[in-house]
Amino acid sequence: MSEAFDCAKCSESLYGRKYIQTDNGPYCVPCYDSTFANTCAECQQLIGHDSRELFYEDRHFHEGCFRCCRCQRSLADEPFTCQDSELLCNDCYCSAFSSQCSACGETVMPGSRKLEYGGQTWHEHCFLCSGCEQPLGSRSFVPDKGAHYCVPCYENKFAPRCARCSKTLTQGGVTYRDQPWHRECLVCTGCQTPLAGQQFTSRDDDPYCVACFGELFAPKCSSCKRPITGLGGGKYVSFEDRHWHHSCFSCARCSTSLVGQGFVPDGDQVLCQGCSQAGP
Repeated sequence: MSEAFDCAKCSESLYGRKYIQTDNGPYCVPCYDSTFANTCAECQQLIGHDSRELFYEDRHFHEGCFRCCRCQRSLADEPFTCQDSELLCNDCYCSAFSSQCSACGETVMPGSRKLEYGGQTWHEHCFLCSGCEQPLGSRSFVPDKGAHYCVPCYENKFAPRCARCSKTLTQGGVTYRDQPWHRECLVCTGCQTPLAGQQFTSRDDDPYCVACFGELFAPKCSSCKRPITGLGGGKYVSFEDRHWHHSCFSCARCSTSLVGQGFVPDGDQVLCQGCSQAGP
């Protein structure tokens, strides 16, 4: 008597029938598929034992069901991308989700290195400084009327230049005679003292501190012999090529201020009318 040779699930005889051997015993084909086959994520049908099965991210597919959701191209042997759980061939993905390089006009492929600014996209190697034409990469840049400049090129092209050293002013600076100066370049022509934030004047367009201007160019007070600069609202009196500070213009005898008063010259001195009439 022959030994029984039955399906491990339905118990029907497997003599003369196709079967599949497993660790749990032999199965007829229908029982094997219903027990072990995966369900296709696309068509929801079982993937039979004799079908080529493809697996992606915990999902199973018939070979014929593994295709681009837009153009229906088979992706079995093609590169593809998954977008929001949908499978797309590279062509469809690029058409739907990639952008166009603002420099070369070519497609910026998904996953490639790119730069985005102001709603535009560039290949990394196409985003160049408009001055030196070197890739800007992750460096700081300055946009200007549709162009993009690295900081050195922008400063060289657009930044104001110091009236003294002709180098660019990148920050700060002062204005003298409607021209920009580095703070460290605006110094007294006489003593080289920095003049930024200080009171100063000029002679033949050259800047001078108050002290140097007074010593070099200002008339001297006939009384105290100190310079009369007239800066800071200081007032003075002049008479016959002689000059006095307001505070120094007084009678040589009684020291009465002569500012706004009549006076009488007496040699190198000036006298009030009272002292002049009193005699020597």
